[in-house]
Amino acid sequence: MSAGPAWPPVDRRLAAALLLVLAACAAGGGADITAPKTADTPTTAAAAAAPTEPADPDCPGAPPRRAPDPNRPRYVMVLDVRPAAKTVSGSLDVRFTLDFDTDRVVFRLWANGPRPGGFGTSLDVDGPVEVNGQPAAASQPDPTTLVLHPATGPIARGQPVRARLDFTLHLVRARDRISGERDSVRLGSFFPLLEWEPSLGWTTDPPTTRFAEASTAPAADFDLTITTPPGYGAVASGDSDRPGHWTATAMRDVSVAVGRFTTATGVARVPGPVEVIVAVDADAGESPQPYLERAVAVLEASSRRFGPYPWRTFAVSVTPGISTGIEYPGHVLHGPGTATDVLTHEVGHQWFYALVGNNQARDPWLDEALTTWVEARYEETVDDYQATAIPAAVRNRVTEPMTFWDRSDAFWLGAYVQGAQALAALGPAAQVDCALRIYANDNAYRVATASDLFAALARVFPDAPSVMARFGIRP
Repeated sequence: MSAGPAWPPVDRRLAAALLLVLAACAAGGGADITAPKTADTPTTAAAAAAPTEPADPDCPGAPPRRAPDPNRPRYVMVLDVRPAAKTVSGSLDVRFTLDFDTDRVVFRLWANGPRPGGFGTSLDVDGPVEVNGQPAAASQPDPTTLVLHPATGPIARGQPVRARLDFTLHLVRARDRISGERDSVRLGSFFPLLEWEPSLGWTTDPPTTRFAEASTAPAADFDLTITTPPGYGAVASGDSDRPGHWTATAMRDVSVAVGRFTTATGVARVPGPVEVIVAVDADAGESPQPYLERAVAVLEASSRRFGPYPWRTFAVSVTPGISTGIEYPGHVLHGPGTATDVLTHEVGHQWFYALVGNNQARDPWLDEALTTWVEARYEETVDDYQATAIPAAVRNRVTEPMTFWDRSDAFWLGAYVQGAQALAALGPAAQVDCALRIYANDNAYRVATASDLFAALARVFPDAPSVMARFGIRP
């Protein structure tokens, strides 16, 4: 989920020591601006090998991090982004292997959900669709679900599958993750996404009406080619090896921002080098430096606690029209004025949601409570959250699904804060960090469940079931 509602006042002090390695290039508002080099051009840090995990003397029980599934899906997308026309034309080609038998292929079209669709956003599938090189019958049982019926019949578990389609995304100015804002474009949960929970089948939970992402997709590889008009730059999840091209490895989703950016870059040591890119749209009217400083510091601190950040680059884009942050693997979308604990929270999601997935409709607390803990540890606000009163209507209801939170105005208190309170009740903070590191390593690149979390907690806190039960949390 995103950072949710506006955060209440908390301690927003930066850590005493911040790594300030900057290389900024300005881009004004005129039509002759060239695309920013740092958004598209890799550096030595980006080209370096992905960080490996060192032994942690403070968490001797942490296992090696699980490797991503070698049979993960592989997407190839070509996007033509037109900010003035408020359109994105895209083609999608995806190869995948299912671990269950099926007679259909299901894509989720989250751009047509009740929240983005309510603003006027829409995604249309253009022309014929293909499965395994043959035209496939297509149906839409609801606006967010596209079902393809292969002409070749049922698909057996383990059979390679290839699906192809074209789409057009129509944008409006919206305070959401999909938006055409003046001269900028914000794209999160924007393309037809294969969504299933491994071993369980297609995930077809109803879309939330809240400001929240809905991805329960398995980790995948992405090859993105993004075309923009002259004078615009693009930022996306993953590594860029040439202008307009990105590759993302073992990410369950990707996001894109397009605008007239001022950019800055730095390096986080996690312990290997990770290139950090911040791009601020001209209409946001801010310097990228505060975002860069905080992102570097949070990546480094959280890597020490929960295991190294898992990819070679991390990007922050700042565009107008939102007042919070929205997490995606390797790239977070932010609004102006959020180089605060809001950014800390979204960086924290790189471990819980991005590295370790969860069913976003059934178990929203699994990433939000854990990420709130990551945020509180960096901001030194664990005690503040422990002292926060929880309304009676949501007390002991941390684990409710999004169908419950859609009807509640206390999502932040009930799931985020109360979940962090439960973790704090387990014992010393450093030991909680260790348990979450075990959970992250055991479940990396997977869609985890509450039982997976309890298994990790019990390795550090044998009484975890009884402590968590006091907050209504059970496996």
